[in-house]
Amino acid sequence: MRRRTLSTLVVLAAGAATAAAVAQQLRRPASARTWTGRVAGLPYDFRRPTLGKVVREYWDPDSDAFLTPHAFGVGYGINLARIGRGLPKAVRRRPHPQR
Repeated sequence: MRRRTLSTLVVLAAGAATAAAVAQQLRRPASARTWTGRVAGLPYDFRRPTLGKVVREYWDPDSDAFLTPHAFGVGYGINLARIGRGLPKAVRRRPHPQR
């Protein structure tokens, strides 16, 4: 039951953030709407995503950030390239099991 409640809260929070971002854009004159910005501290981008933006959301080796803005929508994705840079050091530190 707790997991279901948490899932419901997450979905409601995501929906509220999305609604707030859209409302933020619709309050502006049509000529001033960018469909990108921040709401409640979260980045949003409702412009048509490109393949490059989608790839950079999850794989941006030039960035030190773990979290990257979504290519489309509200929130963050995980930069797997950044996580991958830390793995070899962690793996080298672990002793190999003796057989």
